[in-house]
Order: sequence, then structure tokens, then C-alpha cells
Amino acid sequence: MSLYDLLLSGDLMVHDADHTAEQIVSKLDIHGHANWRQAFPGHPYVAHFLRVHKSLAVSPTRVEPQGHLDFPNHGDPMFPGFLKSLEDFQGPFRPIKTHATVLVSDNIGGVVEHLLSKGQPFRLAQLTPEMPFDRLWVGCTPENPVYEPSVDGGLCIEVIPLAAIQMPAEAFTTPPPRPRDPQPGDMVRVVGRGFLVRDLDDVLRRLDHNLDLRPAGAVEQLKGEGYKVARIGFNLGTSATLDVIQPTQWDSPSGRYLHNWGPGPHYIRISVNGLDAKAERLRALGVKFERIEHSEAVDGALLRVDPAEFGGAIFEFCEDRG
Repeated sequence: MSLYDLLLSGDLMVHDADHTAEQIVSKLDIHGHANWRQAFPGHPYVAHFLRVHKSLAVSPTRVEPQGHLDFPNHGDPMFPGFLKSLEDFQGPFRPIKTHATVLVSDNIGGVVEHLLSKGQPFRLAQLTPEMPFDRLWVGCTPENPVYEPSVDGGLCIEVIPLAAIQMPAEAFTTPPPRPRDPQPGDMVRVVGRGFLVRDLDDVLRRLDHNLDLRPAGAVEQLKGEGYKVARIGFNLGTSATLDVIQPTQWDSPSGRYLHNWGPGPHYIRISVNGLDAKAERLRALGVKFERIEHSEAVDGALLRVDPAEFGGAIFEFCEDRG
């Protein structure tokens, strides 16, 4: 068993989280709800935990537009400086930024003990009435809350406890739950969150040694895509994988993205019940996209939404394989 149970979200750090959430809901038919908007006094940020399927048991990984407000952070006074260091690390012009790659663990104490045993820097936020659970960031310390990538290879990892997200019990059943009476074009779950790096082998070594985090299988060489990828899976099989990608061709789409904008978060990939029906729905909504008839990454057809629809964010749809 891994220390890590699931990837919480494919997040997008944006200037206006409310506007971005509205755009994602209206253009992609992703589900939003007022109860899934998070904003606390003393914690100056807004986050929407949007769902591609209403059941977290079916799709536990959310889509999270998230933005920070320019007010004092009484709940975590060190975080604004840390956030600024994350923004600096990712570059001022990168169209897709992350506030954190959030991993969820039912054994956060084990994560802490592992980091301590390896002598690696990390920070815990204080418990507050609004957020009475541990939040752990790697690559920084309380006395120097500035992110540096030596621990996690630049993945900007945060770890929170499983109890904090109140998952339904049926999420952990075997076999995992499936959608009931899915309609053509319905989304099933977030299946992958891409993350571009310059040196995949180096990143994997750091994740293994420092965080006891490793891919579920061998590194895949996808010549047709122009990259190699390590898919990090989690205890919850319905979680999205964290797809750590190193371009192997400079002029492939991922290679151009890396050399245009630098390493960092990439796609949010969603499975659907019937790709043709999803394509028709996108056309009806006036959403621009391209259809790739065969993508080696998904061993089938892929829809890639025009990044201009969402300020540069990349959404992809593939056929659900169960």
C-alpha cells in the first residue's frame, strides 16, 4: 500500500476563481454547486471543487479553479510568501499554474516520519477552526517559507489527510462504483493530470527517496506523442493518475509547451461515456476543440479543447474504459 490515497484535484491557479469556475461549468458541462465553493474568514482564497461526476465515489479527483485574495492570511501567515515563491518558480507568464499538487493520505504521520528520516524540509500549517487538519508542504520550512524544488522535483506537492475531505464509504468498495445509467456523452471521472518536467529520471528519484512516492508501472515511451511518461497511481483506483512527462522531441506539442512556458502542470484528462456524443455537446455549446483520431497516450481517440477557451488551460476527453 502506498502512503497516498488519491490526487485531490486538477487545479488551476487563476486571478478570478469564480469566473473561471463559471466558464468551466458552462462550457464543459462539469458540475458546480454553491456548497463546493470554499472561502473562509482569515484564509484569503476562493476555491471551487468542481466535479465531472456528481458522485465522489465514482470520480474522487475534482477540477479546482483556485485564486488568492490580497488580504492578510491570519490562518496561515506564512502562506502568502510561500505562494509568491511558487509563482516566481513557475514564471510570470505561464498560462497554467498550480498552487499545489495536492495528495491525500490516510497516513499523513507516515509522510511526516519519512520526510524527517530523510532530513527533507517541510512545513505544517497551524490548525485553525476553519481548517482543523494538517496541511503539509514540502520544499520549505517555517523559518524559510520559500519553495525550492529539491524535495519533489518541482511538482509543488502538498499533502492533506484523508479525513479532511469526507469521502463517502462507497468510494472504497471493491469493485469500485460505476456510474448508474450513464447517458451518451456523460463524463465519468478525471483520469489523469499531466505535469511537464525536464528530467523525468531525476524527478522520480527524488519522489521515491524523499516522499516514498513512485509510479505504479514502468516509464512509458510514447514516440507518437513525443514524450515519455511515468503514471503515478494511488490506493484509490478511481483517482486520477499524476502523469509526469518529459518531452523527447522538442517540436512535439509537449516539447513546444515546455520550451514556450517551462515545466509545470499540463492537461486535465477526463473520461466520457461516448466520445462522439461529447464532441457533439461541445459543438452545441460553441466550444472549440480538435479531435485526434489516435492518441498513443489513451490508445484511442482524444478530444483536446482549444486552450484559448480557458486562458491557456488544457482539457482533454477520452473514451471511458471502465
